[in-house]
Amino acid sequence: MATAQQIKNAYIDFVLIHDEQPKSVYSFVKKLKISEADFYQFYASFDSIEKLVWAELTVETISTIQEQEVWPQYSSRERILAFFYSYIEVLRKQRSFILYTLKKQKGRLAMPAVLSGVKPIFENFAEETINEGIDSGELADRKFFSKRYKDALWMQFRFLIDFWLNDDSAGFEQTDEAIERGINVSFDLFQHSPLDNLLDYGKFLSRNGQFKQKMGL
Repeated sequence: MATAQQIKNAYIDFVLIHDEQPKSVYSFVKKLKISEADFYQFYASFDSIEKLVWAELTVETISTIQEQEVWPQYSSRERILAFFYSYIEVLRKQRSFILYTLKKQKGRLAMPAVLSGVKPIFENFAEETINEGIDSGELADRKFFSKRYKDALWMQFRFLIDFWLNDDSAGFEQTDEAIERGINVSFDLFQHSPLDNLLDYGKFLSRNGQFKQKMGL
């Protein structure tokens, strides 16, 4: 009986050669000389294989960067940067298959179904990183808005993947620059700013109404 890895590898080879999914599970497993039951023991469909590949690559990236000795010293900004730099390197190893899985996307604004398993994995990682940044004081804890930081990073995720897929620069240098600029802009917005100080001062004055009376305001 074939293993889950063998079935997955055979499927990847098939779609890269034929540029389409097999016509049916039956025709696919017949060439592998296994039964449909063997296939369904591991996968519910061909689409589930594609989703699994994306999820595995995402988990692999997070696990790899968190095992680095320098990881505990990284700021939240540096951790997100490390993720994206490493993620692109991981995706490069299977770029042809990544391109295939995303070309079926109906509209640029709609989230590709193949990323549905990646979203919760990335958002959990991003939220944990953001919360650590808020706890350390690196990032601003803004009522309502701080809970949306992870959504902004997911938007960066979608943008950067799309940018990389269309990047024709040597060594994908433009993607590296897009990562640096995009994540730094996001974290600049997440951090404390003069506007936060002004809002805090306004809250202080509203809590201390007696000062208004003494000042004749």
